[in-house]
Amino acid sequence: MFKKSASLEEFEKSLNEEGNNVNNLDLNEDGEVDYIRVIDQMEGDVHAIVLQVPFNENEFQDIAVIEIEKTGDESAILQIVGDEDVYGEQVLAEPFEEEAADNADGRNGPSAAGMAPVRIVVNVWLWPSVRWMYRPGYVVYVSPYRWRVYPRWYRPWRPHPWRTFYVGSRPYYHRCHRVHTHRVVRAHTVYTPRRRTTTVVHTRTTTHVNTYGKPSARRTSTTTTVKNKNGRTATSTTTTKKATGFVVQQLKSRPQLKQQPDLAVALATRTTTTKKATGPRGNTAGKK
Repeated sequence: MFKKSASLEEFEKSLNEEGNNVNNLDLNEDGEVDYIRVIDQMEGDVHAIVLQVPFNENEFQDIAVIEIEKTGDESAILQIVGDEDVYGEQVLAEPFEEEAADNADGRNGPSAAGMAPVRIVVNVWLWPSVRWMYRPGYVVYVSPYRWRVYPRWYRPWRPHPWRTFYVGSRPYYHRCHRVHTHRVVRAHTVYTPRRRTTTVVHTRTTTHVNTYGKPSARRTSTTTTVKNKNGRTATSTTTTKKATGFVVQQLKSRPQLKQQPDLAVALATRTTTTKKATGPRGNTAGKK
């Protein structure tokens, strides 16, 4: 969507139109999708395009930043950084193109069939949005909108369920892939001291990650033996799994009966009571 936009103003509008299936955020949990505003933080030939949500009248939460650096007269590279307070960790993604196969050994055609495609770094210089920012006389774009001050065309909607949103946004996934190398270093240096976050979102995400993180393989089991008044015994086992220092799940098993088949039969047997009743003709009818 950023690639196709002719300006950052057009990009901001595209982000906030319901039919584009991009925005599904409700960070302040008011039941309506949040407005994402776009801010360009520029220094020299470096741009950090911030996607930011007004959380309330005084707080703002950054969602992601599109970092762009010019690497030559007609070349530029781009990476997208997802904010750790939203994603649980800092996520790097970038557009990519694929070559048919790795033909470094000179092979191509049928002999190269079945070889894994090679991802290459995309030169984004020819993207309309990038050319617009690097044109002479460019005025740094900062969204004029803020909390409860939105454009006239904007109509917030209720967030879509996950399955509906996933189907709508899935076509975008093959255009951009997650990476682990931070290539756009200068732009990230420009952005970092200006990053905006909210305490509520930070606390919520941290709690979610700590509580629902992947549990470690270590489990602790406690077996308790109980005797009833008749001298019969039953055991109960409690299993606890831990992850990142927090107890995330506790499972209690049903009591296991040891060497007491008569008690097991008694628990598994239904009790039926039959009462005799006299019908209108004097006959006897059974009632359960």
